[in-house]
Amino acid sequence: MKTGRFLLLNTLIFIVIVALGIGGYYYYFNQSNYIDTEDAKVAGDVIPVSADSAGKLTEWKGQTGTVLKQGEMVGKVAVGTETKNITVPVSGTIVQSKVNEGQMVAPGQPLAQVVDMDKLYILANIEETDIKDVSVGQEVDITVDAQSDTKIKGKVTQMGLATNSVFSLLPQQNASGNYTKVVQRIPVKIEMESYPNGIVPGMNATIRIHK
Repeated sequence: MKTGRFLLLNTLIFIVIVALGIGGYYYYFNQSNYIDTEDAKVAGDVIPVSADSAGKLTEWKGQTGTVLKQGEMVGKVAVGTETKNITVPVSGTIVQSKVNEGQMVAPGQPLAQVVDMDKLYILANIEETDIKDVSVGQEVDITVDAQSDTKIKGKVTQMGLATNSVFSLLPQQNASGNYTKVVQRIPVKIEMESYPNGIVPGMNATIRIHK
């Protein structure tokens, strides 16, 4: 009986040691070859649509989801006795409409927001301690939370030149005199080779950069 318990105990200890060894090797392998982060989102260049002149919006075709080509008319503004056209500055999809027909608008007022849904990319925030291992051209594995079963390939195309905190509306203050160091994050732009329909700006993503 004692021999059986001794063998069982030794077997359990052996299994634990092997599991720890495998886990340690897996952790070391990942740390040596990849940079992983869940601090990433799908993004796109958001371009505003605006009128050149003040007047009444007599026609508006800028409903959310409308796809337009660069220079295409999206609405009209009545300026005195004239029908001045409002056109979109780039090809893309209306992702936000801010006005309604009949409304008075001002010059330069954002009437809608346009995004080219064929040119979406990933913005990932990389910790400052890892940024030395990131460079333009590195391969990236991407998973978007909304379609987690789809693996997307990408490449690093642009490195941020300042941390996110530099542009924060509420920068860190040290009023008490007690300083606590916080790991800073630097934005990195990642272009996707291809991606399925249904992915939109703002969706959460997880990325793995190959060192």
